[in-house]
Amino acid sequence: MSLVTDPKPPRRGPTDPLLEIYLERRANLVRFFAARSGSTAAAEDLAQELYVKLATRDQAVTAENPVALIYRIATNVMLDRARGEARAVARDAAWRRVAHASEGGEDVADEAPADEAVASRQRLRQLVDAVGDLPPQMQRAFRLHKLEGRSHAETAQAMGLSVKSVEKHISAALKALTAKLGR
Repeated sequence: MSLVTDPKPPRRGPTDPLLEIYLERRANLVRFFAARSGSTAAAEDLAQELYVKLATRDQAVTAENPVALIYRIATNVMLDRARGEARAVARDAAWRRVAHASEGGEDVADEAPADEAVASRQRLRQLVDAVGDLPPQMQRAFRLHKLEGRSHAETAQAMGLSVKSVEKHISAALKALTAKLGR
């Protein structure tokens, strides 16, 4: 069995002078970010972003004052993050204005809570069943007037009855449904 050796010697650390300076001053950079962002967690994230920017930059980019360059890039990373967050807030606010109702600055859900929706469906099913148990004329008068929204006169005309008869059928239907559903 033969071992294949890597022709390149292992790297012992960054050979990039900007990365060396970054590593030496990382604690100071985190404090720099924390002072401006107000959050240690955000500062750590920004320090990581700064490292990525430095590590992936064109190696030909150098500066007379590398520390000043690092802090300039750090400021740009912070500004980029702030602009991105501002865009996200504006995008979310625009979406909320279009997709949500609000009352007093608070979002109001258009949908009922799940338990209320289930209870409403059960009540509707009971109502439909109860209407189905009504006598045919009473049922038809109730459906035409209450469910289709026709006036008493329109319902009477559709059923070939007098308005007074339709009123009696609807009244009797409401009494029967109230008695059956307990409301």
